[in-house]
Amino acid sequence: MPALRTALLQSSGQPGSVDANLAELDGAAERAAAAGAGLLMAPELFLTGYAIGDDVARLAEPADGASATAIAGIAARHGVGVVYGYPERDGGTVYNSARLIGPDGTPLANYRKTHLFGDFERGAFTPGDESVVQADLGGVRVGLMICYDVEFPENVRAHALAGTDLLAVPTAQMHPFQFVAESVVPVRAFENQMYVAYVNRVGREGEFEFVGLSTLAGPDGVPRARAGRATELVVGDVDPAFLSASRAANPYLSDRRPGLYASLA
Repeated sequence: MPALRTALLQSSGQPGSVDANLAELDGAAERAAAAGAGLLMAPELFLTGYAIGDDVARLAEPADGASATAIAGIAARHGVGVVYGYPERDGGTVYNSARLIGPDGTPLANYRKTHLFGDFERGAFTPGDESVVQADLGGVRVGLMICYDVEFPENVRAHALAGTDLLAVPTAQMHPFQFVAESVVPVRAFENQMYVAYVNRVGREGEFEFVGLSTLAGPDGVPRARAGRATELVVGDVDPAFLSASRAANPYLSDRRPGLYASLA
């Protein structure tokens, strides 16, 4: 099975301007496709911006809203799958969500962040209640998660047990927590024998300073792509053959003894 080349768009876009962020995503999709990528990922709340106060609720859209239709067009035009973060409106409720659209423009999965971080998020969003959301893309089972979610080992292990090959994590990871990108994410990939793609915002936005350092970590804990502290597009491969060999050599999941862990729940 061929590798799924994955492009990480590390950018904060233009907070408050959906049109500008759609245009940036379109340009990134063109570059990703030219680099041979089958999947492009953008950060948490990329569609609208993160630190935009009450505009989060004003700019929130249904999962199948106008921006989803526009991004489906971008995906189909460039032949690349897209994961992006956005505020999702469902009736009177707003979620911090991530959506996966296939390279033909077909919507494949929608995930609502289950662990909200800090006063801003807890005031702006309702937490989701479904921890494992997956879809198949080019023979790779892609799972969705958002930022703080990946810091809960139970969350990632649930994906591993459900067969996730690539955990796609749009994020808005800020100073002084850069150790999550540098250390926690590669360890999550290794201990769960999966690829983890963690794509961050960058620069100062309101009261927050986003640290970049987006990474695609392999099941050996080694980054296949790593961004710096500026806006950039980095690319790495998710290799199913390497993943299969790594799982055979590191049988964490088959060596588990669930009967010993009942107290965790």
